Amino acid sequence: MAISSSFKERLEQMEETRNQRLSLLQAEKELQLNKSQTLASKLSGIRYIEQRCLKLEQKVTSQQFIISSIKSQLDHLDSVYTDQIQQFRVLKSEVEDLEVLDKEKDTYFAMKAHDIDEFRVQAEIFAVECQKRVEELRNCVNELNSRFIQLQHSAGCSNNSDLAAAEMRKSELQAMKEKLDRRLASNYETRAQLQKQLKSMLISQKELRKSSNVV
Repeated sequence: MAISSSFKERLEQMEETRNQRLSLLQAEKELQLNKSQTLASKLSGIRYIEQRCLKLEQKVTSQQFIISSIKSQLDHLDSVYTDQIQQFRVLKSEVEDLEVLDKEKDTYFAMKAHDIDEFRVQAEIFAVECQKRVEELRNCVNELNSRFIQLQHSAGCSNNSDLAAAEMRKSELQAMKEKLDRRLASNYETRAQLQKQLKSMLISQKELRKSSNVV
């Protein structure tokens, strides 16, 4: 009986120990399960974060490509702007040169026009004086012709020396008249040429101003 009782106690202890171990194993199993679940959850979180990082990297790469493209466009626009600025400076310099040249031509044309006006006034005065002189000489020739005719009728061509002097004076006056006529004709021709030159210069000046305005 004593052996059975101790054996029974021994069995009970062993059963209790087994139950304790089973409980510990169950607790350990549950703990491991919880750890596995926690680890799985963390792994899932890590994968989600990795996917987000991958998406962010792709987005960053796309943004970097866009930035690189925009930078390339900006560089091209900067180059075009620099070229346009250079062209503008060249055109501005040409316009300034043309403006200076236009002012110089205006001054030159004004001086020429003034000179031509003065010459025209002097030519007109000279022409009037020549016309007066021609009229005077014509009157003198007419008077000498009249006197010569009178002398021929009155003297009967007896005074040859007076007639010769009268003829010589008549020839001199006619030569003077012809000389004045030639000078007057030359002045009229010079005046016409100067007027033609002035008209040509005025037309050239207008064309230059039009071309300057177009530029």
